[in-house]
Amino acid sequence: MAHTFDELVERQQAANAAHHEVLRLRDTYGPPGLEPWSEAQTQTYETAWRAWRDLARDVQAAVTEYAKDEGLARNDVEADVKAKAGGDAA
Repeated sequence: MAHTFDELVERQQAANAAHHEVLRLRDTYGPPGLEPWSEAQTQTYETAWRAWRDLARDVQAAVTEYAKDEGLARNDVEADVKAKAGGDAA
């Protein structure tokens, strides 16, 4: 599947947003070792974490494919995508 640079940026922004949600939940719920989370909290956190993981994995694969197709250095493409996406570069 061919990707454009703008699509890569959008994917990175989605991964960043998912990461921020994981961090927000962790801050809201507190460390599970101090006060155990409810089942609902655990499920919500795990769902958010899986979404972040999947989005991050997908953007990494897309960056690799794009760099290969364009004949560019993968690390340069990744840096450019993260810079353009702004925010957290998770």
